[in-house]
Amino acid sequence: MEDRMIENIAELVNIPSITGADPLEGKPYGNEVNRALEYVIDLCGKMGFRTKNCSGKTGYAEIGDGDEMIGILCHLDVVPPGSDWNHSPFDAVIEEGKLYGRGTVDDKGPAIAAIYAMKDLLDQGIALKKRIRIIFGLQEETGDWPDIAYYKATEELPDMGFTPDSKFPAIFCEKGIAQFRLTIPAAMTKAINLEGGTAVNMVADHASASVYSNGKSITIETKGISAHGSRPEEGDNAITKLMEILAADYYDRLGKWYMSQIGHDIHGERINCGLSDDTGDLTLNAGKLSMDASGIFLDIDIRYPGSYTSEDVLSRIRRAVEQYEIAVEKTGEEHPVYIPEDSPVIQSLMKSYQMVTGDDTPAQIIGGGTYARAMENIVAFGPAFPGEVRMEHKADEYVAIDKITAARKIYMEALNNLLDA
Repeated sequence: MEDRMIENIAELVNIPSITGADPLEGKPYGNEVNRALEYVIDLCGKMGFRTKNCSGKTGYAEIGDGDEMIGILCHLDVVPPGSDWNHSPFDAVIEEGKLYGRGTVDDKGPAIAAIYAMKDLLDQGIALKKRIRIIFGLQEETGDWPDIAYYKATEELPDMGFTPDSKFPAIFCEKGIAQFRLTIPAAMTKAINLEGGTAVNMVADHASASVYSNGKSITIETKGISAHGSRPEEGDNAITKLMEILAADYYDRLGKWYMSQIGHDIHGERINCGLSDDTGDLTLNAGKLSMDASGIFLDIDIRYPGSYTSEDVLSRIRRAVEQYEIAVEKTGEEHPVYIPEDSPVIQSLMKSYQMVTGDDTPAQIIGGGTYARAMENIVAFGPAFPGEVRMEHKADEYVAIDKITAARKIYMEALNNLLDA
């Protein structure tokens, strides 16, 4: 069934279910996201699962019996593709053992792998003493998760489980996440237009500015390399490159301020929020830049260590920028997650990973934000393996076929272990 699993991933990837689409009647998150939901509901139904479409806002498929329920939380929406792809983002193709396309690894590939893991378990013909429910989120990439809020208000919650939306082995801690908008006086720049980035939780892969020089309007464009906002070191920020040019070549006050307080710093030291503890260092990503008649807007994404709060970060940034009359507001937040490494769910998942791979890498801490933050006793688990290049939110996103096949095996063993937990 490996070939069919890869075909299903490709078919799902070919649906451009970009997050945040305008709502339609009966399709609250847009037509393409709804198509993705209908696709997996139909697939699971054909496999013999019990299914439910929850008013187009979420959905699930279930096997097994009993009062207790194991949950698998995945999402079918994707971030916009951005630029500089060598492959079509929504026309999945296999090259050299890799399946390319937006969502192959975040999170459509892992969702399909988990479905097939459930099918493998079902085909063993043994009685399942707990229910296993895979829940399909549709707005994970927006950051505010109205889909999961609706599910929690209307449906039964799992007792424990995992979300296949990070890396192996099990993730016992996720840093806090907060987004901030800096509103900067328009008088700080000579530019008459500013634009950059696609989403606050992506490293900006493009930016542009229009400026007057010697009586002529000149457009400056910069190209970067996209990466997940939690790992800014993996990208090349086009907004930063644009500001560097404005500061050096046009003596622009905005550019000079940016380079002095943000610049190439990804840990927040320059803007007074270089925090750290045993869960790691704070990271900062300048994700979006825009401008209108009322001012300049810079949206930043911060992943902060678990012993701090978003208010700690906010107060520090405000102190750093107040002399420039820059306003700062928090636009989004996800609190840290911590589950003890000796808990039944972490132990069950670690056992399955070690059995399939023979690898004794310990449980991990991440800066990314997953649906583990949405429900109790849910942890992030796969699909990326230790040392593997991470492709979420990047151009030419791909999943290696041998890796997603291995993930399927790990997920089946994990479900077996959770049935006994």
